[in-house]
Amino acid sequence: MPRPATQAKPAPMGLVTPVKARPHFPAWLMAAFLLLATIATYWPATRGDFVNYDDDLHVTANAQVQKGLTWESVKWALVTPVNCIWHPITVLSHMADCQLFGLNPWGHHLTSVLLHAVNTVLVFLFMRGLTGALWRSVLVAALFGWHPLHVESVAWVSERKDLLSGLFGLLALMAYARYAQDSGEKAESRKQKAESQKPATPNTQHATRNTFHASNFYLLSLFFLALGLMSKPMLVTWPFVMLLLDYWPLGRMGKRMQNAEGRRQNVAASDTQHATRNTPHVSRITLLPLLVEKIPFFVLVALASVVTFLVQRHTGALAAGESLPLGARVGNALISYGRYLGKLFWPTELAVVYPHPGQWPLVQVVLAGAVILGISVLFWAGRRRYPCLLMGWLWFCGTLVPVIQIVQTGSHAMADRYMYFPALGGLILVTWGMYELTRGWRFQTLALAVAGGVAISGCLVLTRQQIGYWKDSETLFRHALEVTENNDGAHNGLGIALDQKGQMEEAILQFQEAIRLKPRYASAYCNLGIALNKNGQVDEAIRQFQEAIRLKPDQPGAHYGLGIVLSRKGQMDEAIRQFQEAIRLKPDYAEAHNELGIALGRKGQMDESIHEFQEAARLKLGYAEAHYNLGLVLGLRGQTDEAIRHFEAALKARPGYPEAHNYLGSAIYKQGRTGEAIREFQEALRLKPDYAEARKNLDAALAAQAHPSQPSGAADQR
Repeated sequence: MPRPATQAKPAPMGLVTPVKARPHFPAWLMAAFLLLATIATYWPATRGDFVNYDDDLHVTANAQVQKGLTWESVKWALVTPVNCIWHPITVLSHMADCQLFGLNPWGHHLTSVLLHAVNTVLVFLFMRGLTGALWRSVLVAALFGWHPLHVESVAWVSERKDLLSGLFGLLALMAYARYAQDSGEKAESRKQKAESQKPATPNTQHATRNTFHASNFYLLSLFFLALGLMSKPMLVTWPFVMLLLDYWPLGRMGKRMQNAEGRRQNVAASDTQHATRNTPHVSRITLLPLLVEKIPFFVLVALASVVTFLVQRHTGALAAGESLPLGARVGNALISYGRYLGKLFWPTELAVVYPHPGQWPLVQVVLAGAVILGISVLFWAGRRRYPCLLMGWLWFCGTLVPVIQIVQTGSHAMADRYMYFPALGGLILVTWGMYELTRGWRFQTLALAVAGGVAISGCLVLTRQQIGYWKDSETLFRHALEVTENNDGAHNGLGIALDQKGQMEEAILQFQEAIRLKPRYASAYCNLGIALNKNGQVDEAIRQFQEAIRLKPDQPGAHYGLGIVLSRKGQMDEAIRQFQEAIRLKPDYAEAHNELGIALGRKGQMDESIHEFQEAARLKLGYAEAHYNLGLVLGLRGQTDEAIRHFEAALKARPGYPEAHNYLGSAIYKQGRTGEAIREFQEALRLKPDYAEARKNLDAALAAQAHPSQPSGAADQR
């Protein structure tokens, strides 16, 4: 007998209609695959060097960071901004790397690669836990992990802050999602209790336990967000991202909460299941409790925003934007949204520096604004049927707001690193959007698999290519000049790289080109002065340093460079004033303390000279020159034992230091240890065969060893 027809009960809005699950790959296996594949993809980055673009400020020239994790350095990291940003968690991670790997770049790169691999896995677990969709979550995570736009964040040591904020940001969202899901179970259990009017049941007891767990996950989310903000303040948009998750896929913005049991069944269901395209109407009645719930998160990001603004204003990071009118900054923001979208879907011609044109053509600005407005209207109109599209679009647009350069920081127009989190919104939009739009296709699974495979393959090829450009500073900036135009920052960076390689003539040309493109480029004038001084063009170098100081009086490097040149010309009083000004502007400027000590020593002010050398050695761990100079001055004052200790410290920091070997030999010879002195003189000559003073001292020591009864006046320490 046939059964009577019954009307199907509709599934709760915003949830997956549960069906019988099919066998699929275990989530842990996919997570392991993503972890290992991401490490393999980025492994060539571990062979890269440090670059001259901020790596000196964060690691290679930062004496406090190089001290490693000490109580003093931890206190310093908590209260001191680095490179115009207060991000103590990032600074502590650099200290840990220095503790483990010293200044070997491979170790620092390895940490970054591992962090990015972990973040890739977290993206997969996050999306899988929210939606229950296995393969779409894998695709989003793979594209996130292997996208060329993220090479800058991984291969650049200074951008550790992206990876750490990504780690804690994802953990904050995962904890929040768990809190929201447990809160939904609690609400459903209360409803069941009210309907049944029965005493406590296993369901209500479970709800009590979930209440405890939900509050814990709420606090955990707040804690992870705090750590993320202390890694990079870009996470100030996170409360809004949480609201987007409430909208989709959590579905908490309906007039009643989602059925939590349905969500658990969704996670267990096949990847072929999907969230319903119908989303409940959002009203003030349902939105207000969600906003109130996030007040602690808003307070936290407000505090971080205030701290960031004050730090950047105090350190001068906002000065570059003061010369740009608001209209120019808004125009650049609209253009940048379009450029970011383009590079997300066609990631070619990526550069470490994108120069700011000042004013974009009005036609381009209007066109960009129209495109952004059109996409927004389109997704808003389809929000009920395709909520994932609106959520992904708002994630992309919203998380870019802090770095879209409306409040200008620096002189660049945009940066690949700013897409580390916004790209995730775009990838969610495309992946879930394509799934929904092709739902009626006969060969949907095959078509999406092919499209995903092509996208992943293209990303892998371009990512490995992009990693190669981060091999060293010269390669990095030459590539930037190839793919951009009128790039003053890239010319300046290439000039520094060539200067460090001793290619002075070409370096000078690069600095001059940077100045031609940007006549008020104070740093380029300073770098040009350094190169000219090394090239023997002292008078011209003085003019460049003076121009750099005129353009930016608070630039300690320009005062230091001018002091070096004036000292070289014998103008010691003026040189001392320049070194003192550099130290006033930057009290931890170890090199300026060292040069000031030399200048004071030449004027016979030995006590002051010793103090400056001691301060330089204290500020910069393993500062060979400061220990060497301190040894010289102490030796002249007859403090031979102390002099020997500092010469040995200099050689420990730099074993191939011929002058330190020579003067250590002289000090040892004075103590009658002729055999040891001979070995030091011989080592000095091995390192520097034409070292006449060491040859003279060696001959005298050998003569004294052959005729110990005859006094010798050689091997004096001078």
